[in-house]
Amino acid sequence: MSSKQSVNKVVSVDEQAYEQEAGQAEHEDIVDETPEFRATVEMEIQAKVDANHPEGMVDTSEDRIYGVTLAQEERIRAREEELERISVQAAFGRQEGRAERTRAVVEQRYRDQRPVKEVDPREKLERGQLGQVNRQAQRLAADVNGGYTRAVIGKRIASRFLEGADMFEAVMDTKEEMQHEAGTIVPIGRLESIRRGEVSVEGRVIELWEPSSPAIQQVGLLEDETGRTKFTIWAKSNQTMVQEGEWVRFRAAAKNWYNGRCSIALTHWSEIVFPERGRWWE
Repeated sequence: MSSKQSVNKVVSVDEQAYEQEAGQAEHEDIVDETPEFRATVEMEIQAKVDANHPEGMVDTSEDRIYGVTLAQEERIRAREEELERISVQAAFGRQEGRAERTRAVVEQRYRDQRPVKEVDPREKLERGQLGQVNRQAQRLAADVNGGYTRAVIGKRIASRFLEGADMFEAVMDTKEEMQHEAGTIVPIGRLESIRRGEVSVEGRVIELWEPSSPAIQQVGLLEDETGRTKFTIWAKSNQTMVQEGEWVRFRAAAKNWYNGRCSIALTHWSEIVFPERGRWWE
């Protein structure tokens, strides 16, 4: 009886293989009925809208660019790095040779601003003509009290002579020009012909009389070898008092006309010079 039970329990190798194959077939016949979830077209569109909407963005890092995808951010970063590299190359390129370019610009500006040397017209004169010009220039320097040097006067005379004027005409034109320039001491006898509103004259005070108005400080007559003129010193000018017999120089005196005659008045802008005051040795 025991032998029969043991025989029944023995299973051949072929039977075991058959049982395994049957078990596998049985498992293969089982179908996974779990449903597969796929996004519809509407869901994909909505996902893109949500991804691009400002309120739908989530910043995961402070270094991230707000409002763009990772791919877009990478392209932006790459473009920024490229622009920075180009900018650095351009900056270094401008630095090359900068010292040479700066030196060239400075030298060009110096050449443009350098004054052209003035040619002295006296150098174009013959020896005899130059001698005449120098003598006339020395005479005008003593005759016209305007602070002109003999060289300046000589250049003016020579320039007019070279332009075609004869020597006498060149001298007289130069003298008249200097007399009409501001600051030149004008002969009193030529005050009426001076084309300026302010003149400088000098002479001796030959007479003073009582002012007719409190607004007048002094009034009198001034005379030189060419003539005489009336002068008025206004009280508001705060000028120094003059005395009869003094030699004085009035600078920037205003010309006035009364009954067809020319006179001068000293204002706040005028100046009185006393060449003889303080000369104790006389």
